[in-house]
Amino acid sequence: MIPARFIDEPIQVGFDKPVVFEKTPFCPSSFVWRDEQYKIVSLLEEWVDYQRRGRMARNMQPQHAAVASQRGSWGVGRFFFRVRVENGRIFELYYDRSPKGVDKRKGSWVLVAEYKPE
Repeated sequence: MIPARFIDEPIQVGFDKPVVFEKTPFCPSSFVWRDEQYKIVSLLEEWVDYQRRGRMARNMQPQHAAVASQRGSWGVGRFFFRVRVENGRIFELYYDRSPKGVDKRKGSWVLVAEYKPE
Protein backbone atom coordinates (compact mmCIF):
# COMPACT_ATOMS: atom_id res chain seq x y z
CA MET A 1 0.00 0.00 0.00
CA ILE A 2 1.26 3.45 -0.90
CA PRO A 3 0.64 6.35 1.49
CA ALA A 4 -1.50 9.10 -0.05
CA ARG A 5 -0.16 11.58 2.49
CA PHE A 6 2.02 11.66 5.58
CA ILE A 7 0.26 13.16 8.63
CA ASP A 8 2.26 12.52 11.86
CA GLU A 9 -0.15 14.30 14.23
CA PRO A 10 -1.37 13.45 17.74
CA ILE A 11 -4.88 12.02 18.06
CA GLN A 12 -7.31 10.96 20.77
CA VAL A 13 -8.66 7.41 20.58
CA GLY A 14 -11.76 5.67 21.91
CA PHE A 15 -12.41 2.04 22.82
CA ASP A 16 -15.69 0.09 22.94
CA LYS A 17 -14.35 -2.03 25.79
CA PRO A 18 -11.83 -1.15 28.51
CA VAL A 19 -8.14 -1.64 27.77
CA VAL A 20 -6.75 -4.14 30.30
CA PHE A 21 -3.08 -3.17 29.92
CA GLU A 22 -2.78 0.45 28.79
CA LYS A 23 0.85 0.03 27.65
CA THR A 24 -0.14 -2.85 25.31
CA PRO A 25 -3.36 -1.64 23.71
CA PHE A 26 -5.50 -3.35 21.10
CA CYS A 27 -6.93 -1.54 18.09
CA PRO A 28 -9.17 1.37 19.09
CA SER A 29 -12.76 1.60 17.87
CA SER A 30 -12.52 5.29 16.94
CA PHE A 31 -10.22 8.30 16.87
CA VAL A 32 -10.53 12.08 16.76
CA TRP A 33 -8.31 14.00 14.37
CA ARG A 34 -8.61 17.75 13.75
CA ASP A 35 -11.90 17.85 15.67
CA GLU A 36 -13.49 15.17 13.47
CA GLN A 37 -14.40 11.71 14.81
CA TYR A 38 -13.64 8.62 12.72
CA LYS A 39 -15.30 5.26 13.50
CA ILE A 40 -13.02 2.31 12.73
CA VAL A 41 -14.89 -0.46 10.91
CA SER A 42 -12.04 -2.89 10.21
CA LEU A 43 -8.49 -3.64 11.25
CA LEU A 44 -6.45 -4.31 8.11
CA GLU A 45 -3.04 -4.92 9.66
CA GLU A 46 -1.22 -4.61 12.99
CA TRP A 47 2.38 -4.96 14.14
CA VAL A 48 4.69 -4.01 17.01
CA ASP A 49 8.08 -2.31 16.86
CA TYR A 50 10.22 -2.61 20.01
CA GLN A 51 13.23 -0.80 18.51
CA ARG A 52 15.04 1.41 20.97
CA ARG A 53 15.65 4.92 19.62
CA GLY A 54 18.14 7.66 20.38
CA ARG A 55 19.82 7.51 23.78
CA MET A 56 17.73 4.47 24.71
CA ALA A 57 19.44 2.49 21.91
CA ARG A 58 22.79 2.72 23.68
CA ASN A 59 21.90 2.11 27.32
CA MET A 60 21.65 -1.72 27.38
CA GLN A 61 24.07 -4.59 27.20
CA PRO A 62 23.76 -6.47 23.88
CA GLN A 63 22.24 -9.62 25.41
CA HIS A 64 19.56 -7.59 27.21
CA ALA A 65 18.89 -5.50 24.10
CA ALA A 66 18.26 -8.71 22.12
CA VAL A 67 15.58 -9.83 24.59
CA ALA A 68 14.04 -6.33 24.75
CA SER A 69 13.77 -6.21 20.94
CA GLN A 70 11.46 -9.25 21.09
CA ARG A 71 9.16 -8.31 23.98
CA GLY A 72 9.89 -4.68 24.75
CA SER A 73 10.91 -2.94 27.92
CA TRP A 74 9.41 -0.15 29.99
CA GLY A 75 8.60 2.91 27.89
CA VAL A 76 9.92 1.42 24.64
CA GLY A 77 7.80 0.27 21.73
CA ARG A 78 5.13 1.27 19.27
CA PHE A 79 1.92 -0.60 18.45
CA PHE A 80 0.87 0.06 14.83
CA PHE A 81 -2.60 -0.35 13.33
CA ARG A 82 -3.72 0.08 9.72
CA VAL A 83 -7.48 0.61 9.73
CA ARG A 84 -10.46 1.37 7.51
CA VAL A 85 -12.98 3.93 8.76
CA GLU A 86 -16.72 4.23 8.01
CA ASN A 87 -16.34 6.32 4.85
CA GLY A 88 -13.79 3.87 3.37
CA ARG A 89 -10.65 5.88 4.03
CA ILE A 90 -7.58 3.96 5.24
CA PHE A 91 -5.28 5.27 7.97
CA GLU A 92 -2.22 4.11 9.86
CA LEU A 93 -1.91 5.01 13.54
CA TYR A 94 0.27 3.93 16.43
CA TYR A 95 0.51 4.00 20.19
CA ASP A 96 3.94 5.13 21.42
CA ARG A 97 4.73 3.68 24.86
CA SER A 98 7.44 6.24 25.64
CA PRO A 99 6.62 8.76 28.36
CA LYS A 100 6.71 12.41 27.32
CA GLY A 101 7.53 13.76 30.78
CA VAL A 102 6.91 13.29 34.47
CA ASP A 103 3.23 14.22 34.13
CA LYS A 104 2.72 12.33 30.82
CA ARG A 105 3.89 8.80 31.58
CA LYS A 106 1.14 6.90 29.76
CA GLY A 107 2.35 7.33 26.19
CA SER A 108 0.52 8.83 23.24
CA TRP A 109 -1.37 8.05 20.03
CA VAL A 110 -0.25 9.34 16.63
CA LEU A 111 -1.93 9.35 13.21
CA VAL A 112 0.88 8.48 10.80
CA ALA A 113 -0.60 8.54 7.30
CA GLU A 114 -3.61 8.14 5.06
CA TYR A 115 -3.45 5.47 2.31
CA LYS A 116 -4.99 5.16 -1.12
CA PRO A 117 -7.53 2.32 -1.20
CA GLU A 118 -6.43 -0.46 -3.55
